[in-house]
Amino acid sequence: MTLHNLFHEKPTQLWNERMIEGGDELFTEERLLMSDKALDHFINQLIALQEKKDSEQIIKAVEEVVVAFNEMNEANDYFIETMEREELADFIDKAARQAGLQIEGHEDITEEWREW
Repeated sequence: MTLHNLFHEKPTQLWNERMIEGGDELFTEERLLMSDKALDHFINQLIALQEKKDSEQIIKAVEEVVVAFNEMNEANDYFIETMEREELADFIDKAARQAGLQIEGHEDITEEWREW
């Protein structure tokens, strides 16, 4: 599996399905577009970094996307709840490790910066 496949595995796809099928009011098209844009930027950063496998730069990309979601969540009535937090944190972790992040254990790599 390549990092390019992550564009099709973003948690925003699940969020969109819940918005459409279940009438989930946490999500709006605007919130989904903002979220997709932040995740696309993150994936593109990882694609650029994957050959170097520079854990420090990968963690910097993780920090940037987490802070971006902090700001979006606060500005948009706190649309990231428990299920979304888990999906988003899992996605960020999976993507970072796939790009070559080398860390021990199974710690939540988003926790240091995450406010959602």
